[in-house]
Amino acid sequence: MKIETIKTTALIPYARNSRSHSESQVAQIAGSIREFGFTNPVLIDADNGIIAGHGRVMAAGLLGLASVPCIRLAHLTDTQKRAYIIADNKLALNAGWDEEMLGLELADLREADFDLGLMGFDEDELGDLFAEPAPEAESSGESGAGSLSVKFGIPPFSVLNAREGWWQDRKRAWLAIGIRSELGRGEGSHHAAPGGSVMVSGYSKDGQRLTGLKNINK
Repeated sequence: MKIETIKTTALIPYARNSRSHSESQVAQIAGSIREFGFTNPVLIDADNGIIAGHGRVMAAGLLGLASVPCIRLAHLTDTQKRAYIIADNKLALNAGWDEEMLGLELADLREADFDLGLMGFDEDELGDLFAEPAPEAESSGESGAGSLSVKFGIPPFSVLNAREGWWQDRKRAWLAIGIRSELGRGEGSHHAAPGGSVMVSGYSKDGQRLTGLKNINK
């Protein structure tokens, strides 16, 4: 594909574009372009009509960019163009997050003094990702993450603990005996304990209950 440099004033927005861009989101895109450069070319048709990249073109205008990189998709039919304008946005929305890995990456970037706001997360989202479980008083008698330290003598666990050596050692030990923590609750694994907790106990293929390396039925 050939990248062309086209003047922003020559690009024609699609009149029936169903994807909206708020002023704050356009400002976020502009901040990303300022930090990383214009890394994602605008997709246009044979007549300079925008197929994908309306938000980027709006951000370019906010930044005062006279031209932007574009890729021309002249091979698409009118029907394909209309469909792709929707598909390009919807397919991106269908992706998810590995929240544990996301938390690790963001924590490392924060330690490097990188502005996390440039990646589109607002303060509430970042607060949720970095939040520690709230501790509970021993006398409350209530269940919850904070009560772990009271009931079992261990502190609440957060996604950031996965970076620590003791957690990596524990996971390697699980893998050595065949426990797969990612299966979680109700996946039909014979290693899943009642309630789905693979951290507590499990069952062998013949139905015997297991705890760690020891079979408690023996």
